[in-house]
Amino acid sequence: MRGITVKIGELSQLTGVNVRLLRYYEEQGLLASERTPGGQRVYGPDAPAVVRRIRSLLGAGLPTRVISEVLDCVCGSEAEIEPCLSPMLVAQLDAIDERIHDLQGTRSSLAALVAAAEGTQLAAAD
Repeated sequence: MRGITVKIGELSQLTGVNVRLLRYYEEQGLLASERTPGGQRVYGPDAPAVVRRIRSLLGAGLPTRVISEVLDCVCGSEAEIEPCLSPMLVAQLDAIDERIHDLQGTRSSLAALVAAAEGTQLAAAD
């Protein structure tokens, strides 16, 4: 890593992401660092932008395993993604839609149970 480097605490301050999460991103292969002779992590000058991209992709509901596959294809701002990723992102969106559909069914069933329980309590009170 040549040029400007930032330590993990500085990266945390620059990005608003706590140190523990930065270490996690590194463990997941999302963020690269080097070690100083004293053992401290140092990150390259692009690290704040990388962390913002990671946060943006996490905010879109992508798991870290998918982010590790697409992170290199994110360019410019957090929202600029190579067109070749569209099928993968569409698949993720479809999976989220399916989970939402399943949760809506679960919610309806639970609401019916709550309504029945409340009806039973009201009948018992009369």
